[in-house]
Amino acid sequence: MTLPSRYSLLWRLTGTLALFCLLLVSLHVDLGRLLMRATSYLPAPTKTILTGYAQEAEAAWQAEGPQGVDGFLLRLRAREQIWAVVVDGQQRSLSSRPLEEAERQRLRFVRQLDGQMGRPDGTPTFEVPFSDGESRLVMTLPERLSPRKYRELWEMLLQRVLPTLLAALLGVLLYRLLIAPLAILRHQAVALSAGDLAARVGPAVALRRDELGDLAGAFNHMAGRLEGTLTFQRQLLRDLSHELRTPLSRLRVAGEQAEDVQALGQRLEREVGVMERLIADSLELVWLDTERPSLPLEPVDVGRLWDVLRENACFESGWRTEQLPCELPADCSVLGNLNGLAQAMENILRNAIRHSPADGVVRLAGHRDGNCWHLWIEDQGPGVEAGELERIFQPFARLNAARPGGDGFGLGLAIARSTLRLQGAELWAENRAPGLRLNLRMQSV
Repeated sequence: MTLPSRYSLLWRLTGTLALFCLLLVSLHVDLGRLLMRATSYLPAPTKTILTGYAQEAEAAWQAEGPQGVDGFLLRLRAREQIWAVVVDGQQRSLSSRPLEEAERQRLRFVRQLDGQMGRPDGTPTFEVPFSDGESRLVMTLPERLSPRKYRELWEMLLQRVLPTLLAALLGVLLYRLLIAPLAILRHQAVALSAGDLAARVGPAVALRRDELGDLAGAFNHMAGRLEGTLTFQRQLLRDLSHELRTPLSRLRVAGEQAEDVQALGQRLEREVGVMERLIADSLELVWLDTERPSLPLEPVDVGRLWDVLRENACFESGWRTEQLPCELPADCSVLGNLNGLAQAMENILRNAIRHSPADGVVRLAGHRDGNCWHLWIEDQGPGVEAGELERIFQPFARLNAARPGGDGFGLGLAIARSTLRLQGAELWAENRAPGLRLNLRMQSV
């Protein structure tokens, strides 16, 4: 099993979930520890209040003795609703009422102000010494001063509210990571289905290096191909309808002015043949562009293929064999589809002959370029304008002003380029002195 790439969503999701779990556990442990510490010791304001009570008790003892202590304890119990006593170093009561046995037992479990509060469910008892260091005030901690009075609320926040907030944060992160890009894709898909052929996914998603980026790239490629195909087919339909008007108009004129039935029949046969070739070439170009068939590749001896094409071209055009030389090395062999390469080279050759003078030369030459063969077919025609070198590969492009004498439909080079691209080859044009050079780059065997 092959692991996904390091940019895969798998690792992002795994990392996000691991970080969420780590953060949740860490916050729960750390905040739980802080909460435990905060509720196990008296805060400074509470210590100040208890120390103030001890000072008040000491002042009452020094001023009035046991009666003063009795009065202080009554006021303290009425104010705080707690148990409290004042004792000396031998744990004898300094009030007029002696300690009961139960109270003596409670004195065994008193805590210092800086000590822990003990069990979470207990009511701690603290002692606050007088200035002499012997006598002291012993009292249970008032409920209003207990640091534990909000403990349940803090525990609820820690155990319920905090995980909920973290889960919501995780949901937002996952939405931004997964759902938001999918929403963008869905919006563009709806726009494309509604006829907006320019709909594309923006770089924010398309440039991602994960699966969503791949999906956005595939969508943009699909939308681009769809836009190009529809634009191509619409343009082709307009051009085809325009091209068909010419032979149909000639037929109509011939029919209206016909006096010789035999001449009319010949004209009819010629024009029908023109329309058949036009329709056949147009359908082939559409098939190559829309279907993009996978052509089987095999080693092709380019020199021997040129011999066959040259023989056919000489028969059709009346040119001599010497006018179509081959200057390729004997070992020139490329990886291509024999029929497809033959059709492409035949279209290029016919185009070169059509635009060259009757005594001109069209030559095939080339050289090895790394793992490829760079081939070219040169004619001796007038060439084309530099700005038109790419347009000659568009359907129905005929630059008669630059290359006079042509009677084709402007489909040959378009079909040749489409056929060669299906074989992984390149085709481009450049002007030479004299004439036009059509360059082919194909993989060598």
